[in-house]
Amino acid sequence: MDSADKAAVAATPARNGNGKRKRLLLIIFGVFALAGLVWASYWAFVGRFHESTNDAYVGGNVVQITPQIAGTVVAIGADDTNFVTAGQPLVMFDKADAKVALTDAESKLAKTVREVRSMKATAQQLAATVELRQTDLAKAQDDLARREKIMDSGAVSAEDVQHARDALKTAQANLTAAEQQLAATRALVDNTTIADHPDVQNAAAQVRNAYLDFARTELPAPVSGFVAKRSVQVGQHVAAGTMLMAVVPLDQVWVDANFKESQLANVRVGQPVKLTADLYGGRVEYQGTVAGFGAGTGSAFALLPAQNATGNWIKVVQRLPVRIKLDPKQLAAHPLQIGLSMQVDVDTHDRGGARLTQTATAQAYQTDAFKSVDDLAAERIAAIIAANGGSATKIPPPPHVPAAHAM
Repeated sequence: MDSADKAAVAATPARNGNGKRKRLLLIIFGVFALAGLVWASYWAFVGRFHESTNDAYVGGNVVQITPQIAGTVVAIGADDTNFVTAGQPLVMFDKADAKVALTDAESKLAKTVREVRSMKATAQQLAATVELRQTDLAKAQDDLARREKIMDSGAVSAEDVQHARDALKTAQANLTAAEQQLAATRALVDNTTIADHPDVQNAAAQVRNAYLDFARTELPAPVSGFVAKRSVQVGQHVAAGTMLMAVVPLDQVWVDANFKESQLANVRVGQPVKLTADLYGGRVEYQGTVAGFGAGTGSAFALLPAQNATGNWIKVVQRLPVRIKLDPKQLAAHPLQIGLSMQVDVDTHDRGGARLTQTATAQAYQTDAFKSVDDLAAERIAAIIAANGGSATKIPPPPHVPAAHAM
């Protein structure tokens, strides 16, 4: 084999190797191009309409149980992790002092009602006295006129006429005194009934205050939920306003998702949200809606806000809390506790409307656990006034504090 043939044979494998490399590079380039096309299509039709974050946590109301009066704890009706219903007694205080104060206030009210009754009766008596004094004055005037008419004839002496004049002055003075007494008494009772007399109203206010203090020796649960953070013990003397425990209504929880500020341009109230909890994993998916936005970033409301007006300032992307409302039915099927981590994905296809709405909302929360106490106090006051105002009415007993198992 000559030198030319040898060179041709040596060049053939090199050309084959270059061809394989080119095909491999084309395949790789094609895969990346296809992946880029797929990603671009996904972003154009799906991805750009979704904002997601894993910086999201379950939030909820933590209803603190605090007494309105000071007292000594004699019973505790629930412990941590227990479920309680609205109105269920949670903590009971010793009632002895409150009962004494209530009895004293009620006796003062009864006494005041009787005093007002007496003043009204006195006013009627004084009115009759004024009529009597008017009669005496008229009689004295007639006597004086009759004596003065016959004095010239000598039928009566000048001394008798003078006595008649003195009697007239006395009758006038007695009438004036009676009228003044009647006016003074009427000033205390005119244009009032027994129930709306100022003295009775003041005494009734004292009864209401004592009644409420007696009722407040029992602390009911304002809402239904699970007990947490119990710190009170039986026998402990607590001051008004001391936190004794908390009740957490887990059927009212929400999710606070902390999105980066660059993610919020297209997020609107009412947009649908898909959520998953680390507790259940991807097998449970919650459906929610954007309920609103925080008024400021986390750093703005921090205990020590950041001071950016310094020479060593470095920009840090801020996060803004977005509140997400959950479906109550899904919560009932798969309960969540406060503080659990969540994965959040917001669908921003519908971008209509303002980013921050200023629609006024109705009252969000309320409780009727304390409503009946004031009604019972009013009923008891009315019964005391009626019983001491001249009509027989049975006075209802003070509120009964149900017994609870001491710990």
